[in-house]
Amino acid sequence: MVTDTIKFGTDGWRAIIAQDFTVYNVARVACGQAEWLLKTFESPRVVVGHDCRFGGKLFAETAAKVLCDNGIKVLLAKGFISTPMISLGVLQLKAQQGVVITASHNPPTYNGYKLKGAHGGPSSPADIAAVEALIPAEVELPTQPIEYYEQNGMLEYLDLESLYIDYLKEKFDFEALAKSPFKLAYDAMYGAGQNVIRKLLPNAVLIHCDENPGFKGQAPEPLDKNLQELAKTMATTPELKIGLATDGDADRIGLYDEDGQFVDAHNIILLLIHYLSKYKQMTGKVVIAFSVTDRVKKLCEHYNIPVEVTAIGFKYISEIMVHDDVLVGGEESGGIAVKGHIPERDGIYDGLVLYEFMTKSGKTLKELCQEVYAIVGEFVYERNDLTIPNDKKNAIINRAAEGGYANFGKYAYNRVETIDGIKYHLDNGGWVMLRASGTEPLLRVYAEGNSKVETLDILECVKNEILN
Repeated sequence: MVTDTIKFGTDGWRAIIAQDFTVYNVARVACGQAEWLLKTFESPRVVVGHDCRFGGKLFAETAAKVLCDNGIKVLLAKGFISTPMISLGVLQLKAQQGVVITASHNPPTYNGYKLKGAHGGPSSPADIAAVEALIPAEVELPTQPIEYYEQNGMLEYLDLESLYIDYLKEKFDFEALAKSPFKLAYDAMYGAGQNVIRKLLPNAVLIHCDENPGFKGQAPEPLDKNLQELAKTMATTPELKIGLATDGDADRIGLYDEDGQFVDAHNIILLLIHYLSKYKQMTGKVVIAFSVTDRVKKLCEHYNIPVEVTAIGFKYISEIMVHDDVLVGGEESGGIAVKGHIPERDGIYDGLVLYEFMTKSGKTLKELCQEVYAIVGEFVYERNDLTIPNDKKNAIINRAAEGGYANFGKYAYNRVETIDGIKYHLDNGGWVMLRASGTEPLLRVYAEGNSKVETLDILECVKNEILN
């Protein structure tokens, strides 16, 4: 019998399908969740859905049946949905929690289980820990078909995609966007956002907007290396001025300018702060994860905006957004939330905000980036994900934590921060950060320099130092 401990990482529990992510283990998680819900709420209701990954419907129905068997009403999404659709649904339908079966940006061999809170964002770290502690070692699998629960009133089907699209229509002027001089291309990376732009912006150029549960073998993470078809399309199609990409569950964003140059999450966060503060005169503090560029602090100082830095994991940012007035909350990985929306990452919503910015200002994405650089200076960020065994990964992190790296080749540092991972502030004004993945045998190496050549050189020097 399976007795392995199931641990939630920075954004849910994730594991390899059929190895650890099984029907049985999903039922175990749902059983622990059910116990927590019944201890915490009277007559709780849960919104459940899945993205485009392999087995999503099976795993979502498994969770739904376990919850129903425990006397919890389930609102189950019909068809695949994005993570923001679940979070919005939980909030609007006044449910107590949401479940998304997704492994987000992870490779196609993975699936996962995310918990969403009643506030419309990730469940709080305390609530996630409480559910995790209640996951049993053994569980009895449900024996009834899913139709049984619908017939006895414990399960109801929902069209969360239509709810989300209707919500976006209230937030944005799509008639104006349809007439924008800046044509948009959208790469869904075969993910759950694929229908939204098709329905809202019929003139958009669509890439990878069809269902492929294996994502053609590529991790659906909106990084430049994974988006070369979108980059080429932007560079070779003169009428295209903005390229938007979202990950597997459509909560992360990547962008391209009119030249086919990648605009990373650091720049997107800066652009959103610039637009909402200067152009829209909105207020509130900025909350960023530890791996985000310090140029955010410089821009916020320029606009007299307070900044708070959190550990990595959007659940920490969302928790602050629930209680404080937050203008922008964001992560280096492309998970960003803005004021006026739910306290949740949403790649499509963020992309529409910036498309609106371009349309209203009459400026291209490249021109708007230059406005930001005039304040904070130009910079280049890169990340290198090193696939190495967990024991080697942990040895590197332990050595770094003990001060075992005096420098990285010719790059010396003057200050170290350890909020989440180990961040070295370099003498050249850039920085390097080491952080171990909690879900994969990966060591993430983050770097920022004053040019692409310098940043790539920093990464190479760090790699040589830590692997030799």
